[in-house]
Amino acid sequence: MAMAVTRPHLVLFSLLLLLLVADGAAKPIEYQTLVVTPLRSPPALLPDDDLLTWTTDTQTLADETGISAGAAAASSSLRVRIAHRDSLFAANSTPEHLLGLRLGRDATRVSHLHEILGAEGNATHAVRAGRRGFSSSVVSGLAQGSGEYFTRIGIGTPARYAYMVLDTGSDVVWLQCAPCRRCYSQTDPIFDPRRSRSYATIPCDAPLCSRLDVAGCNTRRRSCLYQVSYGDGSITTGEFSTETLTFRRGARVGRIALGCGHDNEGLFVAASGLLGLGRGRLSFPSQAGRRFGRRFSYCLVDRTSSGSGASPAKSSSVVFGGSAVPRPGAAVAYTPMLRNPRMDTFYYVELMGISVGGSRVAGVSAAVLRLDPATGKGGVIVDSGTSVTRLARQAYAAMRDAFKAAAAELREAPGGFSLFDTCYNLAGRTQVKVPTVVMHLGGGAAVSLPAENYLIPVDTKGTFCFAFAGTDSGVSIIGNIQQQGFRVVFDGAQSRVGFMPRGC
Repeated sequence: MAMAVTRPHLVLFSLLLLLLVADGAAKPIEYQTLVVTPLRSPPALLPDDDLLTWTTDTQTLADETGISAGAAAASSSLRVRIAHRDSLFAANSTPEHLLGLRLGRDATRVSHLHEILGAEGNATHAVRAGRRGFSSSVVSGLAQGSGEYFTRIGIGTPARYAYMVLDTGSDVVWLQCAPCRRCYSQTDPIFDPRRSRSYATIPCDAPLCSRLDVAGCNTRRRSCLYQVSYGDGSITTGEFSTETLTFRRGARVGRIALGCGHDNEGLFVAASGLLGLGRGRLSFPSQAGRRFGRRFSYCLVDRTSSGSGASPAKSSSVVFGGSAVPRPGAAVAYTPMLRNPRMDTFYYVELMGISVGGSRVAGVSAAVLRLDPATGKGGVIVDSGTSVTRLARQAYAAMRDAFKAAAAELREAPGGFSLFDTCYNLAGRTQVKVPTVVMHLGGGAAVSLPAENYLIPVDTKGTFCFAFAGTDSGVSIIGNIQQQGFRVVFDGAQSRVGFMPRGC
């Protein structure tokens, strides 16, 4: 005899069926809008363009960094305007040519990063040098590249202003100096230390000299010598000294150890030297730690942003000091700053995973991307001088495949472009829906990327590419394209890195 089905049983059965269907159904893909803007050149840097400002307007500093006006007034903070190196050549180059050069520099830098970080340890080299310099050819174990962003800084007393590259992947501060045995072309007159009242050489036996990765000694003058070589073939050699750095409107930072390069060659564009922003003891943030509390932050706008028109774009900037850290309660995703015992220059973070379209990608995990403290290999760094984010090959392939599956409605462009293997033809479109991308960092930080930070134009015809790439060995890198629009906070005092959206 068949059992009768009562109404309550029918209702319960229906609810269970709905739950089973819902559980088995695919999770809806999350999308966001990408405004389709073909590749264009960045605005050219004008001859009278003032790249530096000492912020006396505390309300402006508070608005830009997210701190209170009172805190800005009370803190010793410095805001420096910076520009991308492409702006130096914008007037005489096509957008495609500039992008090609940028990606070429990027590949060279990353290749060398992997080379030095793939080695087990980085020994300090000590060499003796005669009056004319190093007696043997040495290559620094700390050779990270020449960076992508620059500003103007006053050197010496009285101050003489010059373009300086800013780079989180380098520690040593240096500039070209007269007399110049071999120097590359630069925009400003070469700095002559003999005309500065604050210039002083560093003795060979001084602690500062021993901190160099490559240290030499001029036996006649008993002065410390330095040498740094970079992944693109650039090199600088000269006297290690202390000098005063001046930022416009009277901000002076004295006794900064820097290299006075008398023998320099390479691809430093028109800059006079480099301001190292790394984590090592000789970087500018470390040396100026007493004044600025080992804190700085930067915000990089899209390099093609223009400041003209009815609604001028905000400029890229770096802030040193208390104002670099946004006020409590600001929308900052903080993650612990990790240390590589084999290499103290870089800012390591833990990348726990990545979500595409709202779902975690199974092949991207902390295990695949972890730093091995015993060997110094692996891990993830945040770098201002690398453009395109690199992920371990396994993680990248999983992320790319997830993105392609979620972006199936977009028309693919065959063949890829340069280091990009996933591109789309968006010609004739004004905007499209693209899957969301979120980076999940240690400590529960989630960084949701704007669409323009991972689907970028590569020509003027409407071709856009997925701006990530894979790497077969060494470190993974969060590059500056993915950092655009965020205020990236390097808080050495609390050993953390933060990402604040819309921070420019």
